[in-house]
Amino acid sequence: MDIDSIAKALKELGHPTRLAIFQRLVKSGTNGLPVGVIQEQLNIPASTLSHHISGLVSAQLIKQRRESRTLYCVVEYQRLKQVLGFLQDECCADEQAATK
Repeated sequence: MDIDSIAKALKELGHPTRLAIFQRLVKSGTNGLPVGVIQEQLNIPASTLSHHISGLVSAQLIKQRRESRTLYCVVEYQRLKQVLGFLQDECCADEQAATK
């Protein structure tokens, strides 16, 4: 994972509305949620929601799938693990190197 890609993901999650959307989707699990349900539960206007979902999709944090007339949003859990791993991978590396 390159640092620019991680920075984009963190930037998208740095907005309160996108973070709320992402948190709600994480809670929903691997099936995701229909866009209409997200809109209803978070009380976000459709155009605003579309804008924020677009940002999360562009950062590859979520994907969308269509079932008939319903558009679902689903978390890209592998991507989430990569972002979290980037933050954790070198935890305390300088401390550990100093003690060797």
